[in-house]
Amino acid sequence: MSTRLAPGDAAPDFTLTAQDGSTVSLGDYRGQKVIVYFYPKAATPGCTTEACDFRDSLTALQAAGYQVLGVSPDPVSALKKFSDDESLTFPLLADEDHAVAESYGAWGEKKNYGRVSEGLIRSTVVIDEQGRVELGQYNVKATGHVARLRDKLAA
Repeated sequence: MSTRLAPGDAAPDFTLTAQDGSTVSLGDYRGQKVIVYFYPKAATPGCTTEACDFRDSLTALQAAGYQVLGVSPDPVSALKKFSDDESLTFPLLADEDHAVAESYGAWGEKKNYGRVSEGLIRSTVVIDEQGRVELGQYNVKATGHVARLRDKLAA
């Protein structure tokens, strides 16, 4: 199981392909606060709820100084369809080999309906302007997560 990040840890850098085919690096956001959220599968009910909540809260989050990046193990084609279908206005990044999720502690053993499996753990990591972890949340529930995160960040 990968190690979870804690406040003060350096956020692992990454470069991934976005739904529009562009490459996005965490380093592109140095000097800005970034919310990196990991979700298991595009276009599933929980992931759609969470993504739409981020979409609907994006203006308030950006006004508070936060950018949003969504990361999943889906291929770019699935991310593009998901983004188009839900009118998502922030980058969705393909982490098909789940290396970034592992480096962020968002990949490992999880329980779903009593079954234990290995996979993506719904997680959110908030990174400050210097590239350090401000907040790490793991095993979050999709419904209401963005509202609780906004409360915590005062965004």
